[in-house]
Amino acid sequence: MMIDPPIDKLIKHAECRYALTCAVAKRTRELVTSEDTYLKESGEKPISLACKEIYEDKIKIVKE
Repeated sequence: MMIDPPIDKLIKHAECRYALTCAVAKRTRELVTSEDTYLKESGEKPISLACKEIYEDKIKIVKE
């Protein structure tokens, strides 16, 4: 269960739940497949880090 960031506040960063889910999944895959040490240094799980980045507006969700 994800507690931080709260899902009700996270959903405000996307136009719908589907867009949020797709964005989190895409960013999680990028974090897992990257050879950067950013994920290891954070000490968080990839999905939690992706959600936190979206919540803090480090990652923007845009329509293609």
